[in-house]
Amino acid sequence: MLTVGDKFPAFELKAVTDGTLPDGDFPRMNNQSFSDKWLVVFFWPKDFTFICPTEILAFDELRDEFEAAGAALVGASTDTDFVHLAWRQSREDLAEVGFPWLADNKKELAAALGILDAGEGVALRATFIVDDHGIIRHASVNDLDVGRNPREVLRILEGLKTGELCGCNWQPGQAALRPAA
Repeated sequence: MLTVGDKFPAFELKAVTDGTLPDGDFPRMNNQSFSDKWLVVFFWPKDFTFICPTEILAFDELRDEFEAAGAALVGASTDTDFVHLAWRQSREDLAEVGFPWLADNKKELAAALGILDAGEGVALRATFIVDDHGIIRHASVNDLDVGRNPREVLRILEGLKTGELCGCNWQPGQAALRPAA
């Protein structure tokens, strides 16, 4: 699995940006779609499941805070663009999610990141914080059965962006650690 300090892989994937069928094909997004921004990419295993929508909605509740911290929020799974669209259309709350969902149905990005579950053939529940130079600054993976905490992802992002030493349980607005001289 790629980790802290590694370059986030180049990608170009179709994206579902809301619950409507676009005129023509779905838009494509790539690394340059987010240039000059930090990027928070989180993968879920499958659409139409149970834990995944709780995470998607929890990330969306914090979307404005991620944006205020200078990061673009992007979701992804190994489902197709049409499966993403069908899921968004099946639930009003998912249709209103305000960040794009990447369709990694060829599993190329998930494979490049090293997050494919060998037994299930789907992406693990992985989260990456990528800086504005394309370098992974945080990587975490949960078991398929346990959801993650988007508020903690936001806290880590904000800590990383300070460029300071942020201790255990540091919160935005608190002083950073100062090494003894």
